[in-house]
Amino acid sequence: MSGQVASSPRYAGPATGEYADDERQFTGEAVAVDARAATFVLRGAGLAIDALSGYAVVLLLFWALSGAGKVLDAAATAAIQVAIVAFVFVVVPTAVEGLTHGRSLGKLAIGARIVRDDGASEQLRHAFVRSLAGSIEIYLTLGGIAAIAGLLSPRSKRIGDLLAGTYSQLQRMPAAPPPPPPLPAHLAGWATVADVAALPPRLARRIAEFLRHAGTLTPDARTRVATELAREAAPFVSPLPNTDAESFLVAVAALRRDREYAALMGDRARLERVEPALTALPPGFPRRD
Repeated sequence: MSGQVASSPRYAGPATGEYADDERQFTGEAVAVDARAATFVLRGAGLAIDALSGYAVVLLLFWALSGAGKVLDAAATAAIQVAIVAFVFVVVPTAVEGLTHGRSLGKLAIGARIVRDDGASEQLRHAFVRSLAGSIEIYLTLGGIAAIAGLLSPRSKRIGDLLAGTYSQLQRMPAAPPPPPPLPAHLAGWATVADVAALPPRLARRIAEFLRHAGTLTPDARTRVATELAREAAPFVSPLPNTDAESFLVAVAALRRDREYAALMGDRARLERVEPALTALPPGFPRRD
């Protein structure tokens, strides 16, 4: 392989796909579910939208109430103002989240919804607890308490979430990644005899991540990272092809992918062949539908 570099920064690659215990979601049957919590920044944006909407409604209602102040005394006006604040900051958020199962204007904007810690839909009681706490930690403190709690919580939970046992779960799925590059044509002969099975899974993931984002790197950085990854992969590949570092990585990734796919299809074909024997009833055994 050409383009060897004596020293270059190590490409960190993607995460290992493992979750910390406090970042995993479990159902009531203790089954782990792959779900992503909204980040602190996204939660802040959603809360800002909801809070500004609430403040706007309160100011609008106060302005309408000021027009009727000529026929109401001071005590009645104050009582109505308190009722307006309670209605907008507690009743309305409870009704909106309860009826939409965790949605609101801000959460629609960031593509998230409130769910229980076990992944189930939020109920009216959860929405009420969140709204009651939110009237203090969001509206009365301009989001200060909610921001501090979110920074200290692994899932960016605010006080209302901690009390209700909920969190904000992202609903928008990321776009599908582009198809991986195919096996280079000039390495087709090498692929028929190459052995890449011993490649460590972590290194294979780093190679796949590099190939996915290679187009975003500068030419110098792309060459350095490709050379470093090729140097790490070389001891696990036999024989080594006579090609450049990036083509070598593309060939290794494509060959592993094609062989793993062929193995999965082979397992599927074998299972389909034995399925009749696995599902058949013994002779004379009655069938109960």
